[in-house]
Amino acid sequence: MTANRPTPRPGVLDIAPYVPGKSTAPGVDKIYKLSSNESPLGPSPKAAAAYQAAAGKLEDYPDGAATELRQTIGRTFGLDPDRIVCGAGSDDLLNLLVHAYVQDGDETVYSEFGFLMYPIYTLGHGGKPVKVPEKDHTLDVDAMIAAVTPRTRIVFVANPNNPTGTYVPFDEIKRLHAALPPNVILVIDAAYAEYVQRNDYESGIELVATSENVVMCRTYSKIHGLAAVRLGWLYGPASIVDALNRVRSPFNVSVPAMKAGIAAIQDAAHIEKSVAHNNKWLPFVSEELSKLGLKVTPSVANFVLMHFPETAGKSASDADAFLTKRGIILRRVGGYGLPNALRMTIGDEEANKLVVATLKEFLGSKA
Repeated sequence: MTANRPTPRPGVLDIAPYVPGKSTAPGVDKIYKLSSNESPLGPSPKAAAAYQAAAGKLEDYPDGAATELRQTIGRTFGLDPDRIVCGAGSDDLLNLLVHAYVQDGDETVYSEFGFLMYPIYTLGHGGKPVKVPEKDHTLDVDAMIAAVTPRTRIVFVANPNNPTGTYVPFDEIKRLHAALPPNVILVIDAAYAEYVQRNDYESGIELVATSENVVMCRTYSKIHGLAAVRLGWLYGPASIVDALNRVRSPFNVSVPAMKAGIAAIQDAAHIEKSVAHNNKWLPFVSEELSKLGLKVTPSVANFVLMHFPETAGKSASDADAFLTKRGIILRRVGGYGLPNALRMTIGDEEANKLVVATLKEFLGSKA
């Protein structure tokens, strides 16, 4: 029977569209947007200046190979630029990986509270996403290994993970990799790597350098404060990089984004300032929220996940409404299977203290 209208490929209509954090609070004069893990310090002034300078010549196509940007990233991290691919955000690169390596019926494996785009990209390319339960909101390596089948093509690991903020030590990542067949790609999504202050953590560069089936993705949206320009990069084996360069769009990174990215990654002082800010306020927020009686998942990133009781009037939904009326916007995470939790990005001093004070008022008020 012929369909009476175009029909998308199997899997597409099974996708629950990604819903970003809200950004408005109608009727409120001042907004404190802490829903999208954006940098409270903004981008490096040098990056902003480089972006603005690029506006003087917008009629020319970008360098399709992003040569200068890849070379700058390579010098910064001591990597071969020929093994780097740049994209319009790290999610662009995640999509390219699925596009290049997942066929109809193939499987990808991801953890229970992993980034929602992993199953979305998988379904969009005809694959089957396999969700693996976590332990205490932390990736369970043994469960991930057990979920791998002959149909598995990619294993996604967000380390640290969003929205939980948890991480797994590098030895555990290596143990996971050692258990994978050589034809399965281990994707280490290290979007929040710069914030982690743990001696047993590594972003994945070492494992990529010594393996043929490991890639690491990074983003400019977090520590560098360049979420608006959409810029990310991937470091991988030569064979995977070759495949991605064959399927990516020819000009997938704009000139302003490249120029801003080059300047941002070289501004070590701004990066250090952003890390220092997070080191000060992440423990403050976590401790103060815990004092209010909320369960806070230990985080190593630039956000915290707080859990509310199911009590009427005190739920995450009630808290969200209470905060929004005061211009404070946190992230609902029901789409991740966490309906009784809110995620809060670490903001500036005013915002951080205001959230604590407002939640104290909320939790102390009568239902």
